[in-house]
Amino acid sequence: MAAAEGLGVSEEEAATRSRWESEQSLLKESLICSNTEPWQVLPDFPGLERVGGVDISYSKEDDTIACASLVVLSYPDLEVIYEDCHMVPLDAPYVAGFLAFREVPSLSEAVRSLMKTNPSLMPQVLFVDGNGVLHHRGFGVACHLGIQTSLPCIGVAKNLLQVDGLENNEAHKEQIRQLKNGGDFFNLTSSSGSVLGTALKSSDKSSKPIYISVGHKISLESAVHLVHSCCRYRVPEPIRQADIRSREFLVKITTVAESSKATR
Repeated sequence: MAAAEGLGVSEEEAATRSRWESEQSLLKESLICSNTEPWQVLPDFPGLERVGGVDISYSKEDDTIACASLVVLSYPDLEVIYEDCHMVPLDAPYVAGFLAFREVPSLSEAVRSLMKTNPSLMPQVLFVDGNGVLHHRGFGVACHLGIQTSLPCIGVAKNLLQVDGLENNEAHKEQIRQLKNGGDFFNLTSSSGSVLGTALKSSDKSSKPIYISVGHKISLESAVHLVHSCCRYRVPEPIRQADIRSREFLVKITTVAESSKATR
């Protein structure tokens, strides 16, 4: 492992990377990048009634604990009908390109808990704050969560992951400037010719696009259309609500903990 150490990577981290890469490759064999559900066939998604969003908010004091949030919204009204926020330990270290191993266990558990306690509120699709096949090895956090939960998943990122020839260069910025109205988009084609995702102007007022990629069990075309239909602001409502509620929960927990310390 001398070479790994020479690159600033410890022997333990190199072994972890190797193990996780093997696990990703194995999970990737089950990935489905096409529509699998009846509601995905038509543009207005008949039969789709519940959309979910997940988020992890990290503690500023300790990055080994965080708030995991799962929300379920009615569709197409986008009203929150279920929320679950709770503090979770983050046992796995952060390693670039392997975020799923740090975050997905807690998010998967939240989905499983809902399935046990109130299956009638289970989301029919999950929106994930992160990437799907738009990833260094074609298997981002949205793919990982999709495989673990067997749910259709969509990756929605706020920034472009620069992989396989995709660059946030002047040409990319010019394409963004050509997006005039909410719903306008352009595909993200890699240097190898594969379409890895789509840049979408999610609302008329958004100056920056969001980057959509397939997570699992949905086509890119359907994913883009569904994401746009869920956008009141730049970020689709399922992810936006999950983020808001996880941050609020984290603040509440922190405030309670500080008050407890002050009264001792």
